[in-house]
Amino acid sequence: MSGGDLTIWGISALSHDASIAVVRGSELLFAAHSERYSRVKNDRWLDQGLISEARLYGSPDAIAWYERPYLKKLRHLRAGQWGDAVSRADLPQRYLASLGLPVTDVRFVGHHESHAAAGMATSGFADAAVIVADAIGEFDTLTVWDATSGSGLRRRFRLGYPHSLGLLYSAFTRRCGFRPNEDEYITMGMAAFGTPRYADRIRDELVEVGEPGFRLRANVHRGIGDWLPQAEPVDLAASIQSVTEQILLNLVHWARRQTISRNLVLAGGVALNCVANSAIAESGCFDRVWIFPNPGDAGSSMGAASVLSGVPVNWRGPYLGSDIHRPLDPADVAARIGRSGVVAVANGRAEFGPRALGNRSILADPRSAEMKDRVNRIKGREKFRPFAPVIQEERAAEFFEMPVGATPFMQFTARCRQPERFPAVVHVDGTSRVQTVTREQHPLLHQALREWEDATGCPMLLNTSLNSRGEPLVNSWDHALAFAQREDLQVL
Repeated sequence: MSGGDLTIWGISALSHDASIAVVRGSELLFAAHSERYSRVKNDRWLDQGLISEARLYGSPDAIAWYERPYLKKLRHLRAGQWGDAVSRADLPQRYLASLGLPVTDVRFVGHHESHAAAGMATSGFADAAVIVADAIGEFDTLTVWDATSGSGLRRRFRLGYPHSLGLLYSAFTRRCGFRPNEDEYITMGMAAFGTPRYADRIRDELVEVGEPGFRLRANVHRGIGDWLPQAEPVDLAASIQSVTEQILLNLVHWARRQTISRNLVLAGGVALNCVANSAIAESGCFDRVWIFPNPGDAGSSMGAASVLSGVPVNWRGPYLGSDIHRPLDPADVAARIGRSGVVAVANGRAEFGPRALGNRSILADPRSAEMKDRVNRIKGREKFRPFAPVIQEERAAEFFEMPVGATPFMQFTARCRQPERFPAVVHVDGTSRVQTVTREQHPLLHQALREWEDATGCPMLLNTSLNSRGEPLVNSWDHALAFAQREDLQVL
């Protein structure tokens, strides 16, 4: 069989955020997170429910694994992770065989190549500069690639362990009192409340900033302890955010000088930093910026599969997971929000990625500050955490200073032009993490927004993920009913 005839399973597992993507030729048939099935946040193991659902789209002729396991074990040795280095239990073929999956044709793709391929394969670009930044792959932590549809990916720059921007940001996440490798988005949100008064100290004591890369002055893999013990967490968060943006902007300027392409693809877990993404877009170095909506390790399952497939993916959007097939009337959604202020929606195929984009969402009236507190109570979140607005793409520029033309996956922040009108979705710095939607992308949500504006004059809704604190997004209707009972909130 040719590559186009094969059913390829891309798999990411054994570290964190396990996932499966099913690709046949150019068609991305299914992609989902294991945590949605097991209900274990950031689950590293492949859940049998996920495997069973993936089989509905075709058993694998070949498996593409998202990294090179023996190279990773060499890095474990260098990092002093002796137990991980000598363990044989986490070797992919042994693990897959224990799950009853075929292991006769397992191909290994480099960790950063999987990230880069996921971004490029879904971008629609004929050529691009691709920047991958994360905590760590096998050894790579920061890479830059030239990408063309004809010759594939060619690496132009690499930075290796222990010099890692992702590990540095995670170390500050722990220092601020949050969970590393999980709560970095909280650190990013907290940064708006502080002042980057310690940015120079970070550069003097922890990281030497250069171009195109940087070097850490100390290995921060196990954190930074109680660095600057008297410092306020909000100021530490603002400081590491400032340094992160500087490093990324230096890299973007360098990448622009190295390529003739006017397109940029951002990938890796650091690409979830929507504040930095906006700074990159606003720098004007590139005309177009694409970020796959699942740029972290879970999305690498799709990237590895696309490498093995060898053809661009026919990208139709992130709604690729488990299907909740129930009738839903957009006018009814708008009317119920009008009556109660907030409802939940669990309908259609689940989003592949960390953000709820209308199929596993809580939707609410954004016009009162009390609504922000109400939804934070429902979700059990910290009161300072911001929420996102969802708005029809054709209306977005009227209300937000958009860094890019459209933001369908909540990957950029934009300054709100009338923050006093929509306090529930405007952060303390006057910005919002906007989701734009078109009729083609999500006809039901687009129509619900139109119905809502016709009834109230308000052009947007608050949109946040349908889950309680510490749990994954709702995946099935049973999960939705359990959420409704637990949180006393109607789910449509």
